[in-house]
Amino acid sequence: MKKVLIIGSGAREHALAQTFLRSEQVTTVLVAPGNDGMTDAGLECVTISATNLLGLRDLAISESVDLTFVGNEEPLTLGIVDLFEASKLPIFGPSMVAAQLEGSKSFTKNLLQKYAIPTAKSVTVETLEHATDVLQAFGLPIVFKLDGLALGKGVTILTNPIAANTYLTDLYTKDPATRLVIEEYLEGVEFSIFSLVGKNGMITHAPLAQDHKRRFDQNRGPNTGGMGAYSPVRWISDDIKNRAITELVEPTISALTKEGTPFAGVLYTGVMLTREGPKVIEFNVRFGDPEAQVVLPQYTGDFYELISQLMIGQTPTVQWQKNDVYIGVVLAAEGYPQAPVKGAVVPTVDAVAPLIINFAGVKNGVANGGRVATVVAHGISATLAQKNVYNKINLLDTSLEYRHDIAYQAVNHEEN
Repeated sequence: MKKVLIIGSGAREHALAQTFLRSEQVTTVLVAPGNDGMTDAGLECVTISATNLLGLRDLAISESVDLTFVGNEEPLTLGIVDLFEASKLPIFGPSMVAAQLEGSKSFTKNLLQKYAIPTAKSVTVETLEHATDVLQAFGLPIVFKLDGLALGKGVTILTNPIAANTYLTDLYTKDPATRLVIEEYLEGVEFSIFSLVGKNGMITHAPLAQDHKRRFDQNRGPNTGGMGAYSPVRWISDDIKNRAITELVEPTISALTKEGTPFAGVLYTGVMLTREGPKVIEFNVRFGDPEAQVVLPQYTGDFYELISQLMIGQTPTVQWQKNDVYIGVVLAAEGYPQAPVKGAVVPTVDAVAPLIINFAGVKNGVANGGRVATVVAHGISATLAQKNVYNKINLLDTSLEYRHDIAYQAVNHEEN
């Protein structure tokens, strides 16, 4: 029987663990470092940091791990796949160079521009003077993206000239050498494509998802790592999905191969459907969080077998459910994202049953981070799934906070 190692500590990794445990081939899933909420049968947390690459390699060797799946982006950008492959350890994820798709916004923009893949116009700057000039040239609204990893919080969209100039002044006062990508603002509908990419370009795609980044209802407040998501996005047509795949996803994978850095692993394409057609907003090189929590429960086949087939370049047997909509609502600590308050009581598995709960910032049974858990429900429609999840959450005895309108877009489309 098989043993799987998952790297990361959040609700995404909890969902991955549950998905692998549904495989008849998998008896044990190790999660490093995991969190105290992960108590499922067959799941073991190992207190090794996601950035302790040598420690993780040694763990995989000592535990005779059959497959390592990287949930968190940071070890990917640090080169964990390169390290594991050098030690002949099976691992699913991109190389350190290919992981720059997420690790460096400027790398991605240069690649997209070189291969004429549709995306927002942008300029990469490294001085306040250059940034100010670009701001004046682009006008408002304007999008600022920090070049490196920012845990889902590196994007700032501003519509006020005073606020935009203040943002740049503060940024370059703190670090005069900051590398910043400045983009034109794209208007349209945003959605996410998750592509599982194997050896020799073998690829399959998960159902579409749509997340909710803003902290409060009606898309108010600051950007967060994500306050909820739903999948599939039924009101996005198959024609649009296929166009995004053929115009954005596949050309990017092909471009990386041409550059000598072929991609393998999970490619998360953030898409904006504009009047001109679909355009790339961003790439991530792992499952999104909270999107993973609503996408992965839809897999009805053997996920271990799927990944194993991709890793050897075999055409995969793929089984996704097609009947229901899944909605996940994030429970967050008071003060998130600026200053999360620790110590809130966290709902138990029994408290949300029969719904799914995936734990994130949990230690000793209380909140120990910003996003604490994701509660997931499903139904034959988005309207019913939304009713199912909120009927349960609204009865929970907790001070954790959440949005009350996750999947409003899908519900509105069903009602109209």
